[in-house]
Amino acid sequence: MWSGLNEWLWQDRLWLPPNSSWADLEDRDGLVYAHPQDMLVALPLALALVAIRFIFERLVGLPLSRWLGVRDRARKPVKPNATLEKHFLTQRWKTKEAQMAVLAAQCGLTLKQTQHWFRRRQNQDRPCLTKKFCEASWRFVFYLCSFFGGLSVLYHESWLWKPAMCWDNYPNQPLKPALYCWYLLELSFYISLLMTLPFDVRRKDFKEQVAHHVVTITLITFSYSANLLRIGSLVLLLHDSADYLLEAGKMFNYAQQQRVCNCLFIVFSVIFFYTRLVLFPTQILYTTYYDSIANSGPFFGYYFFNSLLMLLQLLHVFWSFLVLRMLHSFTKKGQLENDIRSDMEESDSSEGEAAQECLRLKNGAAPGSGAAPADGPRSRAARQLPNGHMSAT
Repeated sequence: MWSGLNEWLWQDRLWLPPNSSWADLEDRDGLVYAHPQDMLVALPLALALVAIRFIFERLVGLPLSRWLGVRDRARKPVKPNATLEKHFLTQRWKTKEAQMAVLAAQCGLTLKQTQHWFRRRQNQDRPCLTKKFCEASWRFVFYLCSFFGGLSVLYHESWLWKPAMCWDNYPNQPLKPALYCWYLLELSFYISLLMTLPFDVRRKDFKEQVAHHVVTITLITFSYSANLLRIGSLVLLLHDSADYLLEAGKMFNYAQQQRVCNCLFIVFSVIFFYTRLVLFPTQILYTTYYDSIANSGPFFGYYFFNSLLMLLQLLHVFWSFLVLRMLHSFTKKGQLENDIRSDMEESDSSEGEAAQECLRLKNGAAPGSGAAPADGPRSRAARQLPNGHMSAT
């Protein structure tokens, strides 16, 4: 049964153009071709990258975050409450006000006290800035090295400057060692990202991230197995060209260096829109849809590969919408209020607590007291220092 399934899966007509067979891609006369089994090396290499990332974040990312002044916000722990904790672990932030009212009655608390407990409990589970910085620094280093490494591999290749050359004498295109190493490293990296995704900072576009990683891994694996390395390498290089700028912008955002972050965001946006919304559809999609079958008829791999590329383009449109929202906010307020693109998360601070504190100061009442101080709010505000402390009287 297994041999029959394996024979059906690797039919020539599924993976290769008409009048081509796997026998044409056997190594001969000193020429080496891509073979599907080569991709198995990516699994142990992905585990190695996870270990390298773990070491990098602690030996490089963490000291770098401290040097740049990244500080985690102090979070007050909530008072233990078994009833609220049990409900929080099952419902999280999906708890509605009516449910909170019932929980408040069960625990002998007011509705505001229960909402305050849930806000503070959610804050405890939010990732700290140091963790975000370390993750961004690791991705920045990899994308930067991958982009310039891939550029050095492809710089002298004809298909980098003329994508139609990707189909010259396809599929009889020998594999070059440098291209194999870069391709394998990219596949291993995205597998490692998929492995660590449950433990990384969970962002608002988590589902889209999973879809992107799955599509990318499938594209890399299929393109290597079908000897589509030329067009696949262009897709990888095009994506890496903007990703390292995104991660660099996040790092400086966490370090509160807003001017550098804003400049990187503008450069990233320009490159992102040009590569994802201009070059990708006009150069990559066009050549895979038309040039790829200029000398042969379509086959299953043609439809499968182009479907994945189109799905990738839909993800580009989704993230472009997020970047446009950031640009709109930037042009109106002159600075970025949230992390770039998918890293837009809620603030760790409680808006309700800040509003209550502000209201108390306006009323002249100190926290925890119901009467205004004898000296009044004006003199109290006058004695308040910029760091939030009160001057001595």
